[in-house]
Amino acid sequence: MADEKERSSGEIPRPEPKGPILPTTNSDAEKSQPPKSPVHPAFYVITWISLSSSVILFNKWILDTLDFRYPVILTTYHLTFATVATQLMARYTTLLDGRKSVKMTGRVYLRAIVPIGLFFSLSLICGNLTYLYLSVAFIQMIKATTPVAVLLSSWAMGLAPPNMRQLLNVSAIVVGVVVASFGEIKFVWIGFLYQLGGLLFEAIRLNLVQALLSSAEYKMDPLVSLYYFAPICAAMNGAVALIWEVPKVSMGEVYNVGLFTFFLNGMCAFLLNVSVVFLIGKTSAVIMTLCGVLKDVLLVLASMAIWGTPISGLQAFGYTIALGGMIYYKLGLESIKTYAGEVGRHWAEFGATRPALRKVVVIGAVLLFIFVLFSGLAPTYAPEYNPSQYLAGAAEKVGVSS
Repeated sequence: MADEKERSSGEIPRPEPKGPILPTTNSDAEKSQPPKSPVHPAFYVITWISLSSSVILFNKWILDTLDFRYPVILTTYHLTFATVATQLMARYTTLLDGRKSVKMTGRVYLRAIVPIGLFFSLSLICGNLTYLYLSVAFIQMIKATTPVAVLLSSWAMGLAPPNMRQLLNVSAIVVGVVVASFGEIKFVWIGFLYQLGGLLFEAIRLNLVQALLSSAEYKMDPLVSLYYFAPICAAMNGAVALIWEVPKVSMGEVYNVGLFTFFLNGMCAFLLNVSVVFLIGKTSAVIMTLCGVLKDVLLVLASMAIWGTPISGLQAFGYTIALGGMIYYKLGLESIKTYAGEVGRHWAEFGATRPALRKVVVIGAVLLFIFVLFSGLAPTYAPEYNPSQYLAGAAEKVGVSS
């Protein structure tokens, strides 16, 4: 009887629905979801790397190649340009609407913004002074120690308790930069000290900003921060420039650079701050860390290509250690293992789908490594060859006067 019930129940057809068939998805929920951005995040990454590299190379070109040796005036111009641009954007665009949620008062401005602006100005002045003495490549190598300076200054300022494990984690960065400094061919002490000063001031500024932003009522994106910091920084730098550089500069030196060149330089520096806002909003902190490392490497290569900056093998070795230490400190071992596994999986898939192209990439990378290694490490065994003396000797033997 039970078997008959089971068979008969299985043979009963399901009744057809009398009403309309309901959709399987919630159309209202789909409408409420924000539309996907038509721009790929890679666009923001490429834009930020391009603008960040361009500003550094642009400044080096103006201060060194065009012989406009007034870094404080150039920095004051950048900050004045940023002040005017952010004021206009606050009035005619929505990009700075985030400032409306910041409870900024006169007391907060004097107690927090002014000190941060002071150290921001000092870091910019020292950073631009460095371009007068050191190569872009070596400057980027020294900048790898920024996490170390931030860590040590946070301990000194009482913002964080000393942690020997953290200090051990960043020790590889210090070792790498020390090795790179020993390998630097054109080492200038005054430029090196200016760069260390710039790193120290920048580290103090970052710690002050972190202390300010630890409260939810002062959360600011980089563009809103520039809106508040640019005016006070421009005033401070302008006061230094009036005493230090304005009496020495001539209009001939300004016209030698060109007013349009100055405008492009200021626009490039300002657009860099705008690109940072979009990069933070569209990517993650991990992507920003890796992009920063990639940007530094590209800057070193660009410096070698544009100015013929010599890079020794010892210097390249030390910089590689510093970059590896910086990635380890910012990401951590577990994150590095995770991303390394992802890279390995994608590399294996690439080899399975395009084996010939993968072989070409491997061979090209090996050849490039060998070329860079031997061009940096190989000593010069032969003296400089000058054929004119041998030609003159041969001409004298055959009785021909030169």
